[in-house]
Amino acid sequence: MRGSGRDSRRRAFRAAAAVTVTAALTLTACGGDEDTGGQRSGEVTVELPDLSGQHLEVAAVWTGAEQENFLRVLDEFEARTGATTSYVPSGDNVSQFVGTKIAGGSPPDVVMVPQPGVLREFAENGWIAPVGDLVQEQLDRNYTQGWQDLGAADGVQYGVYVKAANKSLIWYSTAAFDYAGVQPPETWDDFVDTAWTLWESGTTPMSVGGADGWTLTDWFENIYLSESGGEMYDRLAAHEIPWTDQSVTDALTTLGQLFGEDRLMEGGADGALQTLFPDSVTQTFLDLDSPDAAMVFEADFVGANITDSTDAVIGEDAQVFPFPSVDGGPLPVVSAGDAAVAIAPDGEASEAQEALLAFLASSDAAEIWAEPGGFISPNKSMNMDAYPNDVQRGIAEALIEAGDDFRFDLSDQTPAAFGGTTGQGMWQGLQNFLRNPEDIQGAQEYLESQAADAYGD
Repeated sequence: MRGSGRDSRRRAFRAAAAVTVTAALTLTACGGDEDTGGQRSGEVTVELPDLSGQHLEVAAVWTGAEQENFLRVLDEFEARTGATTSYVPSGDNVSQFVGTKIAGGSPPDVVMVPQPGVLREFAENGWIAPVGDLVQEQLDRNYTQGWQDLGAADGVQYGVYVKAANKSLIWYSTAAFDYAGVQPPETWDDFVDTAWTLWESGTTPMSVGGADGWTLTDWFENIYLSESGGEMYDRLAAHEIPWTDQSVTDALTTLGQLFGEDRLMEGGADGALQTLFPDSVTQTFLDLDSPDAAMVFEADFVGANITDSTDAVIGEDAQVFPFPSVDGGPLPVVSAGDAAVAIAPDGEASEAQEALLAFLASSDAAEIWAEPGGFISPNKSMNMDAYPNDVQRGIAEALIEAGDDFRFDLSDQTPAAFGGTTGQGMWQGLQNFLRNPEDIQGAQEYLESQAADAYGD
């Protein structure tokens, strides 16, 4: 029988051995362990016009630390051009937000679109303008063709992927791992075993932000990619195979090894379904000596939440390891990102819109954005010393070194009605599964019905 041990663990945690920095990030070699601090190249890589007297409204999903870090970039744009900017949170349903604003006659000037599927919908609706020469020059200088293609629709370039995410990372409390005597696992079976060992030591293994359905899609996608491979992943993203396929059954069965065990998740399934993503991070790192949970899964932007909302030091109290391989498959590499687009229902972007997109595509903006942490850029020309510590620098270098050898977030490639809307599609389907992980068939049938509607099958 697996015992608790939580009370004794709480008494003994503070007396445990001192935290040691481990080389848990195996994605890439990071060079030393010291925090070098953010350093920009100091070079101005894009010349911008004088935009004095002009104003741009910018919308994105970011709030909290992510929003504050982006505002630093807008401040620099204002200083260089004389323009003024304002920021508007769009909420998770960017498509609905922009559509409503256009219908009301007051759309934002630039929007950060987190899904390629939504970008394509915007292009089909005639809501966004193709990029001009100034923007394309920065894209050609700083981005691989794969990242450029993600911002295109029907061969026309519309977007600039200004912010990337490595969504194949598991962050962990060094104190919890040291106390339990465990090391970062490399396979899914070892991950499950590690979770049980952590539970036996008195620490709940996982904090799951299931109130935000998008976090659950990321769990599924990493398991599916490693277990079934890239070709099947692409076919499922395009709905060339149904969600009732055996490969989906296999992935949900694997995920059920975690979601089907309340003891492995802080608050059990009910608690996870009431936990927002930011809270899943603080549950893991707020109490450094006696965390509520030992691990939290999500992308590199977890770092921003750790820095903004806890006293944990990344690389010391907070470490990271790659999402484990599943059933003998390779380590999954799932990426995501946000593309800046110019909203122009009349079909032509203004000089100010073009200038902002060009600046966001530059190394100058990427280095400013990187300095506080919790951000990585697909910009291959930026100075990597701009990242504030070796952990985040290593994550960024791994993304750049991967080139175009990655898979983009599956839910973000689908129509927004299926992959990016609260209360329906993948978000709701996987919340249903977390609520009742024994009903795999029911979850699959719901997902397939929603996909058929969204894809117009």
